[in-house]
Amino acid sequence: MNAIDTIYALSSGALPSGVAVIRLSGPASRTAAEALVGPIPEPRIAALRSFRDSSGTLLDRGLVLHFPGPASFTGEDCVELHLHGGRATVAAVVTCLKAMEGLRQADAGEFSRRAFQNGKLDLTAAEGLSDLIAAQTEMQRRLALEHAEGGVAALYASWSKRLTFARAMIEAELDFADEDDVPGSVSETIWSDMKVLRQELADHTQMARAGEVVRDGLKVVIAGAPNVGKSSLINYLARRELAIVTDVPGTTRDILTIDIDLDGYVVHFYDTAGLRETEELVEIEGIRRAQKAMQHADLVLWVREAGSDKDSGEFVKELTVPVIAVRSKADLADVNNVADGSFAISTRSGQGVSELLDAIKGYLPDLAGHGGLAVPSRERHREELTSCLRSIDEALQKSTAGGLEIAAEYLRQASLALGRLTGQVDIEALLDVIFSEFCVGK
Repeated sequence: MNAIDTIYALSSGALPSGVAVIRLSGPASRTAAEALVGPIPEPRIAALRSFRDSSGTLLDRGLVLHFPGPASFTGEDCVELHLHGGRATVAAVVTCLKAMEGLRQADAGEFSRRAFQNGKLDLTAAEGLSDLIAAQTEMQRRLALEHAEGGVAALYASWSKRLTFARAMIEAELDFADEDDVPGSVSETIWSDMKVLRQELADHTQMARAGEVVRDGLKVVIAGAPNVGKSSLINYLARRELAIVTDVPGTTRDILTIDIDLDGYVVHFYDTAGLRETEELVEIEGIRRAQKAMQHADLVLWVREAGSDKDSGEFVKELTVPVIAVRSKADLADVNNVADGSFAISTRSGQGVSELLDAIKGYLPDLAGHGGLAVPSRERHREELTSCLRSIDEALQKSTAGGLEIAAEYLRQASLALGRLTGQVDIEALLDVIFSEFCVGK
């Protein structure tokens, strides 16, 4: 990959569409656009132009926008071609671009990667932009936009500034301890602030799980013995016949899943194989997968038939995740209230399902009073924040023992961890992974 190549790609999504946008970025973007449309308009002014191939044949008529670098998304010279979104029309224009010297098709996420490399985005903003494109619910959109707009980056930058100041003061004390204008000790000023910073970091890191649930969704596993109504429940939630429902035990073998939007959060529901003792090999594998799904869930709905006490719930006794007890087929048993605190539901009448969903909402993150959506949202964020916390803890410990040189080194490591979060240091190994998640035109 040559960083000075001019790249191009369709940036507006699947064809056919009413309008298609082809983006170009790089030193030859203006020259390439002029070869297609003639003189291009003034910067950031859309103008109607005719698109023609090298022989002068008219391909389409559309809008052209020019963004000279560095005042562009990538920081390079950029041009956008807005044309009709027919497959043949777009293919004709792309064929012309492909034939031009110095141009090539962009790789996945390459526009955003160039924006990052040119200082237009930090790494958390780039990740937020990727999440914004993929957002399906309101909370996902809000979280992604907070990151894309630099909300978490600004927080991390303020923490990094405080760490840098602390390190500078420690170095001053070590290097100029005999000077009158240098304080004799940094403990009362620097280390008290480091304790405050450590608590801020700890509080922020505790929100990592909440951020991951907003971004990735809440995982709810529907489990229970065969024929208790698990598949009927997931069909009711999906509003379609997703799972096969019969009177034959063991119908569900593999895990089926649906996603629903609850108060702006995405919730993944998983229908699993009925749990029982069996010698049928395929069913045994389905049960193994069901038990694994339960162990990795955020919440388990343990379903039993209303009016029946055959199931003792042995399969959920060892679980460490929250469990909601559900009594199914309440219409058949004529059950309205269950003494053991279970939710009595009927997928035929809809009885109790809305109450069950309200209970599930109680397991969704409450971000009130936690700085809004400026929270970590990926495992990578959690790991670097935890590393930063460990380094600050070590620095505080060494400071009380009089080891200022070692304490300063631990603060440097804490700064490096924050730098890796935003992409300022030591992140080359991450770039291919992160930007490969983007679509080609972004």
